[in-house]
Amino acid sequence: MSILSTFRAFFTAGKGVFLGLSEESAGNDPFRLFDTWYKDAIGAGIYLPESCALGTATPDGKPSVRLVLLKAYDERGFVFYTNYGSRKAAEMEANPHATLVFHWAILQRQIRLEGTVAKIGEQESEAYFHSRARGSQIGAWASHQSEPLADRKTLEERVKKYEEEFKGGEVPLPPFWGGYRLDPGSMEFWQGRANRLHDRFKFLREGESWSRQRLYP
Repeated sequence: MSILSTFRAFFTAGKGVFLGLSEESAGNDPFRLFDTWYKDAIGAGIYLPESCALGTATPDGKPSVRLVLLKAYDERGFVFYTNYGSRKAAEMEANPHATLVFHWAILQRQIRLEGTVAKIGEQESEAYFHSRARGSQIGAWASHQSEPLADRKTLEERVKKYEEEFKGGEVPLPPFWGGYRLDPGSMEFWQGRANRLHDRFKFLREGESWSRQRLYP
């Protein structure tokens, strides 16, 4: 972080810790609050503010967690991308209940999103895929994500294979790669405060609207 970014981060953190999250500032729209906090994280100069933990589980309840990158969000939900053959994709296909957690330590803020996931449309996946660096596009073709890999050389040879195959042309969207959208039924916002007397608000979807409740820290 630059000196200016560090100053902005501590200034934002200071406002949060000392002013807290009140009923008035939390509002009644969790998507609007998420947008405000996410933009605060970007403005603070945090490295990869879009990084979040994705929690999934098998049908029998065995959990797993990994970090993914949020690539889009609106009132329909929160979008991230993966290989459809990966462990997380297999778990989401078998059990669509999942959670995303954002934690911006320097701002003393955390957001928990719980809901269901579903694949996004191919057109939306394709648009994002072609916005990626060409090397990342090639990498998506080369990787059998989550599968055993004999050695690094094997992966590098696969990269060379697809570099040659798509040389001079557009890299097509792999049929085994694309996005998922988490549609939240619950959104919880945590604002760190002094003496661990934190502010926590939980929003629950009720039809087309949301209810809000303050939680003990």
